[in-house]
Amino acid sequence: MQTDSAVFPDEPRLDAEQASDDVRVELATDDALPVEFAEASPALIAERDGVDVTSYRLPPCPHVLRNPFRFAGWLIRAAFGIASLTLLLAVIAAIPIVNFLTLGYLLEVEARVARTGKLRDAFLLLDVAPRIGSIVLGTWLWLLPLRLAGAARRDAYFIEPGGPADRFWSVFAPVLAALIGTHICLALARGGALSCYFRPIKNLRWLLKKRRESDYITHATAAVQDFLSRLRLKHHFWLGLRGFVGAVVWLFIPTLMFAQATPDKWPRNLVTFLGAIGLVLVLSWLPFLQARFALTGRFRTMFELRTIRRLYRDAPVAWLLAIAVVYVLALPLYLPKVFLLPQDAMWLITLVFIVTIYPARVMTGWVLHRAIRSPKQPWFGWRWMSRTIMLPLLALYVFMLFFTPMIGEHGKGVLFEHHALLLPLPDLF
Repeated sequence: MQTDSAVFPDEPRLDAEQASDDVRVELATDDALPVEFAEASPALIAERDGVDVTSYRLPPCPHVLRNPFRFAGWLIRAAFGIASLTLLLAVIAAIPIVNFLTLGYLLEVEARVARTGKLRDAFLLLDVAPRIGSIVLGTWLWLLPLRLAGAARRDAYFIEPGGPADRFWSVFAPVLAALIGTHICLALARGGALSCYFRPIKNLRWLLKKRRESDYITHATAAVQDFLSRLRLKHHFWLGLRGFVGAVVWLFIPTLMFAQATPDKWPRNLVTFLGAIGLVLVLSWLPFLQARFALTGRFRTMFELRTIRRLYRDAPVAWLLAIAVVYVLALPLYLPKVFLLPQDAMWLITLVFIVTIYPARVMTGWVLHRAIRSPKQPWFGWRWMSRTIMLPLLALYVFMLFFTPMIGEHGKGVLFEHHALLLPLPDLF
């Protein structure tokens, strides 16, 4: 039997015979945490997956007084990386089917924080996200002159077709497009760093130098493969798909009952009331069932309610705070449903979703870590106090959900969306 000191090597060993609850013994064994998470430090996981450890956490923050310039550089890079990552997730979340990647990434965030309990592990892929952000920003900046040239060409044509201005822009605009297109391609070939977009002469010299080398294609292919491997697309998609299916299994029946309300038909209203009670119970456990599934990687943990209920006893107050954060931040997600934007502008809505869902996922992972690592059960009064506050809060949340079909364009379909637990932008309902 392997105790959870192997899972968290920096923590004191937990003696199974002295555990205050059997759940700690269960969580400390290989039956609860499979072999792939037996040594769950981010460095070992990154080494196992063949990915640099810096892709899984924020780099250490330099001291602000001893190294002010390094601190400023760290702050700018971290802010740019987090902003790029948020925008990337928002764009992906707006694409049907592909948005399972976003859910998988959020579940992976929960798993990383649940393993270590550290906020710095909540921002994955920060060595990849800044590069994607620099590519998008640099390309967008260089496309601005093309837009202006295209607008000037159209204006010249409408004002005086065949005139001097029209002839000038008819020649200059295509030449400018060819030059800018070549420059963007060279910047991408050099790696896509933001500095590459502002050094066209160096890009040209680099191209002439690479023409004399025969191994550029090999190195470029290896670099692209390494970039894609860091994204772990298959892992995140599969994790998000399974997390989605497990949550739907829990939510579908009580939500279906909850959506049966009809004026002047009391049997349906009774079904709605029973569905509301079911939703209150499901919503109290499902965020942590999902987080534990992401931690273990086993789908059946989505239905191990007994273990989650036992974990609640070890951190009831933190559990209450997590529930409040998750569902308070979920309420604003229903406001953009009043009027749906076109599909190509949907990322503006998903940006709001990511900004609100992300901290809730981080909070859930931290509470699960705290519950697993709790050395002993707190006073039972805290548990009853947390339940006394939590259930009315969830009942109020469900009561507010009852009115969302009246403002949402999807009608009663909006009740099935559950953005905090399912997809940031569900297109399956």
